Amino acid sequence: MTDQMLAWQTERFTELATTPADGSSYVVQVRPEQVVEIAFDGVQRSTRYPGGMALRFARVVRYRDDKSAAEADTVDTVRALAAASGSTAG
Repeated sequence: MTDQMLAWQTERFTELATTPADGSSYVVQVRPEQVVEIAFDGVQRSTRYPGGMALRFARVVRYRDDKSAAEADTVDTVRALAAASGSTAG
């Protein structure tokens, strides 16, 4: 990730923030408006995340300004991918 991309992300997600970034938490809630294309190597079960899954070796491929949030994949899509590949998520 370049310094330019990091600066862009910081500005973009600050614009979308619905909670103040006061430094007391590592979590900032944002409006679901930015679509991000993510590549990953696999899916595994996880009790840590609300969806019950974790993406293995996830990485940002690009930001999809050509897509709306309504066009983004959902947790159900990831579950279907995991089931089709015989992954341990389910």
